Amino acid sequence: MVKMGKWIAKHKVLICILGFLLIIPSVLGIIKTRINYDLLSYLPDTLETVSGQDILVDEFGMGAFSMVVVEDMEMKDVQKLEEQFSEVEHVKDVLWYDDVADITLPVEMIPENLRTSFFNGDATMMLVLFDNTTSSDDAMEALTEMRKMVDKQCFISGMTGIVTDIKNLCMQELPIYVAIAAVLALIVLEITGTSIVVPFIFLLCIGISILYNMGSNVFLGEISYITEALVAVLQLGVTMDYSIFLLDSYEENKKRFPDDNNRAMGHAIANTFKSITGSSITTVAGFAALCMMTFALGKNLGIVMSKGVIIGVLCCVTLLPAMILIFDKPIEKTRHKSLFKTEKVDKVSAFITKHYKIWLAIFCVMLLPAIYGNNHTGIYYNIAKSLPADLDSNIANEKLSEDFDMSVMHIIMMDKNMDGTEKAKMLDEVKNVDGVKWTIGINTLLGASVPDSMIPDNLKSMLQGDQYELAFVSSKYESATDEVNAQIAQISDIVKKYDSNGMVIGEAPLMKDLQDVTDIDLQNVNIASIAAIFVIILIIFKSISLPVILVAVIEFAIVVNMAIPFYQGISLPFVASIVVGTIQLGATVDYAILMTSRYQKERQRGKDKKEAVAIAHKTSMLSIVTSGCSFFACTFGISVYSQVDMIGSICTLLSRGALISMIVVIFVLPAMFMLFDKLIVKTSIGFLGKKKKAAN
Repeated sequence: MVKMGKWIAKHKVLICILGFLLIIPSVLGIIKTRINYDLLSYLPDTLETVSGQDILVDEFGMGAFSMVVVEDMEMKDVQKLEEQFSEVEHVKDVLWYDDVADITLPVEMIPENLRTSFFNGDATMMLVLFDNTTSSDDAMEALTEMRKMVDKQCFISGMTGIVTDIKNLCMQELPIYVAIAAVLALIVLEITGTSIVVPFIFLLCIGISILYNMGSNVFLGEISYITEALVAVLQLGVTMDYSIFLLDSYEENKKRFPDDNNRAMGHAIANTFKSITGSSITTVAGFAALCMMTFALGKNLGIVMSKGVIIGVLCCVTLLPAMILIFDKPIEKTRHKSLFKTEKVDKVSAFITKHYKIWLAIFCVMLLPAIYGNNHTGIYYNIAKSLPADLDSNIANEKLSEDFDMSVMHIIMMDKNMDGTEKAKMLDEVKNVDGVKWTIGINTLLGASVPDSMIPDNLKSMLQGDQYELAFVSSKYESATDEVNAQIAQISDIVKKYDSNGMVIGEAPLMKDLQDVTDIDLQNVNIASIAAIFVIILIIFKSISLPVILVAVIEFAIVVNMAIPFYQGISLPFVASIVVGTIQLGATVDYAILMTSRYQKERQRGKDKKEAVAIAHKTSMLSIVTSGCSFFACTFGISVYSQVDMIGSICTLLSRGALISMIVVIFVLPAMFMLFDKLIVKTSIGFLGKKKKAAN
C-alpha cells in the first residue's frame, strides 16, 4: 500500500484533474436521478393493497384521486370548475353530483344518499381521478395545474397534494440543508484544528465525494426524498473522521521524512487506509443493515449511504492527499495553536478515569428509565402530520374534516359481475361500520334495479373495468389511527364475505400495511445491525467480551436518545424510529473502537489496567470529541431549520445521538474496562501480548 501511496503523492496534479473532471458525469447523474416523494410506494409488491393499486392503474387507467371541497359557489360555477378540471392533462375523470342528476334540481330535493355525499350547507365536494399513481410526476403536475385554477373558495385534499407539498418543501430546503451542515462543520473544524485552510480542503474533498455518490444513484433509477435530504449531511458527518486521520498521519510522517512530502504522504496513505478500513466497515455494516427492511425505503437509504462511505474512503486516500500536497504551503502559513490545550485535556481525562465508579452508578441509575422511555416513545405513521399545518394539503384536509366530517376515502374493488342486489347489501353493511360516512357505487348512485344498459357511459368508464367495479367509502377517521385500522379490517371482512377476490385499497389501507410492515422491520433491522457489528468487533479484537461491552455501551446511548421524546411528550415519525438506531450504532461505535484499540495496545505493552485505561482515554478523548461534535454540527442545523418533520426528527435524533454516544463512550466505556478487565483478558486471544503472557 505504501507504493500505491507514493504513486498517488507523485501524481497529485493528475489525480486532482481527474477528480474535478469526474464532477461533470456526477452532476449529469444527479440531474437524471428521479426523486420519489411518496413513502407508501416503497411498500412490498406482495401486499394486497399494493397489487390493488396496480390493478387500478392497469384496468381503470386511474392511480390516484383528490377530494376537492368548494365553498360558497353557485352550482353553475362549480360545474364550470368541474369542466376545467376535466380538461387538465392527466386528470382522467371528475365525479360530482351532475354525473347522476340535473344541477337545476334544488339541493333539498336531492336524494339523501347523494346529498350527504356531495353537499353540506354551502359546501360541495367533487372527486378528481388522475390517470397515474399518487407520486407520479404526471399526477403532481396535474394537481399543481388545478391549484392554479382555483381561488380561496376551493381546497384540494388527498395524498397527491401531500406528496406535492413535500416535493416543493424539499426542493426549497435541500440546498439550505447542505449550506447549514457545511458552515457548522467548518466552525467545528476551525475550533478543533490547527490550520485555517485545512477545513476548507476537507469540505471540498468531502463535497466532491458526495457529488460522486449522488451522481452514481442514476444506476438505481430513483431515490427517496428522505435519502436525498440525509445522504449529504450523513456522509459529511461520518467521513470527516477519515480526513482527520489522514492529516494526523501525514503530520507524523513529515517528522520522519522532513525533506520529502511525497514520501511522507505515501506512508500516511498506507497507514490511514489500514486504520479507516476497520472503522468504515462497521459504519457500512450499520447502513447495510437497513437493506434488511421489507419496506424498500431502508434498502434505498442503506445502499446509498453504504456507497457513500466507500466513496468517502476512496476519496480520502486519493483526492484528499493530492489536495493537501498541492496546498501544503498555504496550510503551513495559516497554522495556529489549538484551542484545546493538552494539559487541560489530560486533567479532565484523569478526573473521569479516577472517578469511574460514579459513572458506573449513573449508568445503572439511568438504565431503567431509559429503557422504559424507549419502549413507550410514541410513533406516528400519518405522513401529513410531518408537514406544517399551513400547507395547502393540510388546510384542505382540515376543510374536508370541518365541512364533511370526513378524513379519508377507501376504495372497494369488487367483481364486476357480482349480482346487483349483493353489491347493494355489501355496501349497506359497509355503511353501517363505525366511522363510515357514506358509500358511493353505481348501485348507490342509480339504484340496484337499474339494468347495465341504462348506466351512463361516463359512470361506466369511471367505475367499471374489465373484471372489477369500484365503490368509494368515506371515513371520518384519520389515516394511521387505531380507529381507521379497525374500520378497514371490518370493511375488508365484509367485502371478502361477498367476494373472496375483492379488496379494500387507498391511502388509509396502505398506511395500515405500512404500520404492520415497519413494526416488524424495526426489530429485524436492530437485530441485523447489532449482529453485524458484533461479528466485526469480534474479528477485530479476537474477543467474545469486547463486542458485548462495546455494543452495549452504544446501545445504551441509543436507548437514552430514543427515550428523550417520551419524557418530552413528543411522538416520532415512523421512519425516524427505524433508521436512527442503526445509523447511530454504525456511525458512533467507531468512538468506542478507537478507545478500545489504544486500551488493548497499552495492555499488550505491559501496562496494568488502570494505567492502560488512563492512557487510552486521554489519547483518544480529543479525537472522539472532535468526531462527535462534527457529526452533531452536520445534523443539528437541519433539525432546527427543516419544516419536514420526517427529516427534522431524524436529524434531531442523530445530532443528539452523536453527543450522547460521545459522552457515554468518554465516561462509561473506561469504567467498563476497569470493571471487566479480567473478563476481557480471559475471553480475548492475545489481548496481553506474548511477553505479558509469558511473565504471567
